Amino acid sequence: MKIRIVCVGKVKESYFADGIAEYLKRLTRFAKVEIIEVKEENFAQDPSFAEMEKIKEKEGASILKSLKGHVVALCVEGKQCSSEALAEKIAKIRDSVGELTFVIGGSYGLADEVKKQAAEKLSFSQMTFPHTLMRLILTEQLYRAFMIDAGSTYHT
Repeated sequence: MKIRIVCVGKVKESYFADGIAEYLKRLTRFAKVEIIEVKEENFAQDPSFAEMEKIKEKEGASILKSLKGHVVALCVEGKQCSSEALAEKIAKIRDSVGELTFVIGGSYGLADEVKKQAAEKLSFSQMTFPHTLMRLILTEQLYRAFMIDAGSTYHT
């Protein structure tokens, strides 16, 4: 299976980078995982709503170029599911499409056009997380999903 994580910006904090690298290493036995980082647009201190929308549109245009396979947009208005349900969903996609792309937006979220292109929207919580933390959470949940599918005790 091929999994692509398209995200805005780079991970600057070593503690996030180390955690992400660990889960990516663990995932290699289950899938080929690629992280595609698109440019985070510069923003002014305390931008207006219109400026935030323009930033999301610019970042969205870059994101759209990397969407392939079954696309899942991570956004707060998406549907929530359990780790077990995510494992089932990934297994079905693995067995049918074989290619899965998760999209993590930048500081202001995802452009509407990116959400429209997604096959589904997924929310990990009603809370908002920094996009670098979300990348760590996603890689851990992907690993957990594959371990659930493999019948491992990691999840319990």
